[in-house]
Formats: sequence, C-alpha cells, structure tokens
Amino acid sequence: VGVFQVESAGMRKALIGMRPDCIEDIIALVALYRPGPMENIPVYNARKHGEEEIESIHPTIDYLLKETQGVIVYQEQVMQVAQVLSGYSLGEADLLRRAMGKKIKEEMDKQRARFVDGAVKNGVGKPQADNIFDLLAKFANYGFNKSHAAAYAIVSYQTAYMKAHYPVEFLAASMTLDMANTEKLVDFRQDAGRLGIEVVPPSVQTSFRHFQTGPNRIYYSLAALKGVGDAAVEHIVAVRGDTPFVDLEDFCVRIDPKQINRRVFEGLIFAGAFDCFGRDRAEMIAGMDRIIGFAQRAQENAVSGQSDMFGAGGATGPERISFPSFTPWLPSEKLMREFQVLGFYLSAHPLDTYKPLLEKMRVQNFADFSQAVRQGATAGRLAGTVISKQERKTRTGNKMGIVTFSDATGQFEAVLFSEGLNQYRDLLESGKSLVITVAAEERPEGIGLRIQTAQSLEEKSLQMQKALRVYLRDSSPLRALAAHLNTKGDGLVSFVVIKEDGRREIEVELQQRYRITPEIAAAMRTAPGVVDVELV
Repeated sequence: VGVFQVESAGMRKALIGMRPDCIEDIIALVALYRPGPMENIPVYNARKHGEEEIESIHPTIDYLLKETQGVIVYQEQVMQVAQVLSGYSLGEADLLRRAMGKKIKEEMDKQRARFVDGAVKNGVGKPQADNIFDLLAKFANYGFNKSHAAAYAIVSYQTAYMKAHYPVEFLAASMTLDMANTEKLVDFRQDAGRLGIEVVPPSVQTSFRHFQTGPNRIYYSLAALKGVGDAAVEHIVAVRGDTPFVDLEDFCVRIDPKQINRRVFEGLIFAGAFDCFGRDRAEMIAGMDRIIGFAQRAQENAVSGQSDMFGAGGATGPERISFPSFTPWLPSEKLMREFQVLGFYLSAHPLDTYKPLLEKMRVQNFADFSQAVRQGATAGRLAGTVISKQERKTRTGNKMGIVTFSDATGQFEAVLFSEGLNQYRDLLESGKSLVITVAAEERPEGIGLRIQTAQSLEEKSLQMQKALRVYLRDSSPLRALAAHLNTKGDGLVSFVVIKEDGRREIEVELQQRYRITPEIAAAMRTAPGVVDVELV
C-alpha cells in the first residue's frame, strides 16, 4: 500500500508469486502487468523458481532473454534479436519495432522478408526464421519500453525502501498527499494498524494542517476533516502556538470566531477534536449557539480591551459556558457524525457494540474471510455497516446493486441482483449494520462477493438477547439511564445495586418491558455512576 506502481491488489498478488530478489524482476513486472502480457506472469514466475524449463527460441539469442526468463518482455529485446539474428542496424531495428506496433501489412511484409533473409544468412532455417518473426510480432504488439519500466521500477524500489525503513514518516506523508481521497486514507489507516502504528484521532491540542509523526504514531490532520478548511486549521495552529488550550472556554477566547464559524465548530465536534476538553459531543452540539456567542463576546471584549470577565481577574474566576440539557447520542449516532467528516470510522466502529453477539453467531470479519477465500472457501457469513449503495442496470435490463460495507478491518463491496435487491432494498441504507451470507470467489482485482441473504443486526440482537442488567452503586445514574428506555419492547430490564463493597446485591426488576439492543447497552455503560451493563 502506497508503494509506487505496485499497490493495487493484482500487483501485490503478482509480487507474492514472483518473490523478486533483484531490480530486474521489478522492471519485468512493471512491463508485464498490463492487458495482454500479464498472461506471461505465471510463466515468468514458474521459470524463475525452477518449476518450468526455459524454452530456447534460438541458441544465438538466449542470452538476450535470460534476465526475463526466456519471455520477450521489452521492445528493446525485439530490436536486439533483429540485430543479432538478422543483422539489422540500430536504425533498421527501430523501424521494425514501429512496423510491428502499427501492424501495417505492406510494411510488415517488407520487414518479414528482410528479417528472414538476414536470419537465413546467419544460418537459421527459413521456417524457424518465420516462426521467430511471428513470435516477435506478437510480443512487439504490446511490448513495453524497458527504459520506462526501469524508471518506474526504481521509484517503486525507492518508495518500498522508505516504507520498510521509515514506515511512520512514509505513511504520514502519503496520507498528507492524499488527504482529500477518503478511500486512500482508509487504506493507509488500515496499513498503519497492520504495522502496529497508532493513528491518533484529530484534536485541537495535537493536530496540525498535515499529518504529523510521533513515536510510532501519526497525528490525524485537521485539514483532512470535511468542512473545516485549511485557513481555519492554520488559524487554530497559530493561536495555539506552544501553549495548549486549557479548556473549551480558553479555545473560544483565543480564536477569531470569524475564521472558526459554526460549520467549522460542528466539523471539529463531530470528529472528536474537542474530546480533549472532556465535554460530551452531543452536549456541545446542543450548546452550539452558546459556544459561538461566548467566542463572539470574547472577541468583542478583546477588541475593546474589556477582557477581565474572561481572565482570572474576577472574584468568581473566568466565565464558563452554561450548557443546556441534552439527549446523549447512541454510539451509532456518534460514529455516523464522525463518519460524515472523516469519511470512515476512526475512534471506534458501529459493529464494536455487537462483538459478543457476532462471536456467538460465528461471523467472520472481512480480513479473515478474504484469507479463507484465498485458501479455497466459497461462501461465508459477514457483518458490515452500509457505507453506500449504487443501483445499475445489467445488459439484460434488470437492476443490480453494488453495496459498500465497512467492518473493523476495512471496507468491502458486495453485489446483489434484481430479486435480492427488491427483497433487501430497505435494509441497505447508509449507516445500518447487517449480517450477510455471501458467495465468494478470488479475482485478480480482489475478492468478489455476492449477497445471498441479509438481516438487520439490531433485529437479530432482539431475537437473541432478551434481558438487560445494569449494575450501579446508588441511584445517581437513574435519570441518565431513563433517557435510553424510551421505547417499549420485549426486553426485561433490571437494576442491580451493589452494596457493602460488593458483598451484597439488590436486584430491582422493572415491570415494563423495553426495546434493548447492544447499542443501548453501550450508551448506558458510558453514563456516570454505572459499574457495568450486561445483555443476556
């Protein structure tokens, strides 16, 4: 991932098969990995690893093809064969290359006569000379210029070297280069995880305009957040300087609200860039007007010189922002807003709350399933959160769907055709988490998936989990917990009060039954004063 010319799934698979041990192998792969010549990659690999004998075209030219395992790969090889076998001059050989590329019959007939005559004079039989000319013509039709392939391969090697020896710096630079490309950022973030490199979520305390590096970590760029913008980020970094923000109020006092407007504030909150101040994201969104008003008053007072109310000079200390009451977001709501500004899930994943259930159902993640497909598996069960859905018409006029899913190991696509699309269309909405059964096959571009069945993960959890227990030490969390019990259902809810340092418990079962899901349990678990929440 990120290595020039060889980062596609097909190229990576070809590299694994080739096991290159010299720059010539990489040059050959760059030249071969194109429609037409790529069918020779298995031949090249088999001969390189001694699994297949190298076939001699003619003893006098074998040395010209030695570095490419007897496979004609480059235009230069076609020219060299013509020189050695048929006595072409350099100029004549270049004319031969052009004629073979253009496939003009009249010119090809002239070149065949010239090539065969020259080869016969050098002791090659006419039938064999004709066969060699046909072979050259076949390869010259899609032969690649070695000088170009070599230039690409050198850069491939250099970027691979940088990634191998300086992975943190390499990935940070790559993410900065592609910060507007969400798909690339997803790939780089996954690769960082594979390499054990921490990607630190965006924060107004630690982030900059570019992706920055630390000890085995990458600090996420504020400029990569949708709706924030370079000018706003540069302003935040400038006013922060070498002095971290003390709290949200200090941030509001130091910034210019004309540069950090409502849209920027919302983007920063959704991304978690203010989490460092200990405020709930839903609370800050509910209090957005008050935050902006506070920043505007601070700016006006700074201009007029009346800044004591925001400093430490007052008897009651600096002014604080008074937040209104708010309804906490469910984990999926919080992550969906995060997804809106980042383009992927970073701090957590919607499937995390369903982990015990997925383990019980023996659902695989996409990374493990991909490995199983490469080893011969053709079907499986996956879980994913819908990222997007496209509908297209097939050549027969029927509709098909292409759905992009996300799980903790990355993003993947699956298709379904008209019957399945009609059956599951309502489930395939962005943000919904599903369990799907799929048929799978390995292809050059990656793993191909076809959806056979789909089911809402939330509905599945309702079928399998019938009771919820909330463990607490006193009644203080009850008001916050009641906000999550607002939908009637079939789930049994009980509160377990822990007494005498755990030596005694009192369980109180609610008479009313409620809708309970792993999401609701996860939201309750974050309420202050809650010891644990258990779904059974």
